[in-house]
Amino acid sequence: MTLSLKLPSAGGALETYTLRGTTPVKPAAGVKFNRIAYSAAHVVADPLAPVDPWLQAAIDWDTTIAYRQRLWSLGLGVAEAMDTAQRGMGLDWPTSLELVRRSLDAARDVPGALVASGCGTDHLAPENARSVDDVIRAYEEQMAAIEKLGGKLIVMASRALARVARSPADYEKVYGRILSQAQQPVILHWLGDMFDPALAGYWGTPDVDAAMDTAVGIIAAHASKVDGIKISLLDKDKEIAMRRRLPAGVRMYTGDDFNYAELIAGDGFGRAPTHGKSDALLGIFDAIAPAASAALGELAQGNIDRFHAILGPTVPLSRHIFAAPTRFYKTGVVFMAWLNGHQSHFTMVGGQQSTRSLPHLAELFRLADAANLLEQPDLAVRRMKTVLALHGVE
Repeated sequence: MTLSLKLPSAGGALETYTLRGTTPVKPAAGVKFNRIAYSAAHVVADPLAPVDPWLQAAIDWDTTIAYRQRLWSLGLGVAEAMDTAQRGMGLDWPTSLELVRRSLDAARDVPGALVASGCGTDHLAPENARSVDDVIRAYEEQMAAIEKLGGKLIVMASRALARVARSPADYEKVYGRILSQAQQPVILHWLGDMFDPALAGYWGTPDVDAAMDTAVGIIAAHASKVDGIKISLLDKDKEIAMRRRLPAGVRMYTGDDFNYAELIAGDGFGRAPTHGKSDALLGIFDAIAPAASAALGELAQGNIDRFHAILGPTVPLSRHIFAAPTRFYKTGVVFMAWLNGHQSHFTMVGGQQSTRSLPHLAELFRLADAANLLEQPDLAVRRMKTVLALHGVE
């Protein structure tokens, strides 16, 4: 049956759009990936909670954990309580810690489930930080809480550190202290200012190459405590350059939601196996999980052309979801989950469903169809029509 609806164009005119996508690809069962792949997972808000959405986070815990179980069933790990979960944009530290606790509890029932959890300083308001020692204490508080639960750390970039640090040496002091105490190797996280303007000049300089020198130096000095680093700079050349400089065995986890397909495939260049390819820790994997799983399975079996055939069509969708202002990408991720029936509503923590326009959501719908990612086309059309009607388009 042909499915059509009226969608607004970028110029505001209404145009008939007919779905043309095929049935989403299904990952082969039992295939072991040859890349480590984490999906930074979103949280599902509770729309019935009597709270002020801009001020308080209300989570539908059952649906939130069910989504993580879906990711694990597809062979993907979960990067928990990260920016995709609206950390720092509606999700506070106490709720983040409860999310980590519930996710780790659920993972114990799933053989082989991977979970790594965001450890930051977000309970310390940047304006209240007076020195790097304040930042160290904030990191240590979250670090202790997550490790007490048995969690693996993702050491997130700190707005407070970006505010108080005066030189690369301040970053070396903070990260040196944190890494020396870690109970198991951690994943570091370098988030570009396109994702969070408060992180401009991270590692002590606005010069990305000089910043990379500092980050690589910190990793080299504590290589046994670093599993890898996720960088989200949306610059594939910078990622490749840094990947080739990492100590042997330290992984590059791509956070490049524009160029992930080619970065994961890799180029095979470098002195160590980890120099020639990127593993993954991506927000877009939340929205494209079945395709990501299927593509990684093909890559593991040496089917590189099939890998690109599956993952390549998802890249235009990802570039649209992560378009500037990039920090609003979470809206597109949650919209995809709603379109595909993984949650019953399009409501977000902090009221963030309002951050993208109707034309943006309409183009997202088209690109999801083109990438064969609409799992229940009838449902997706009905829900898209609901959004249209809320905007006065009948």
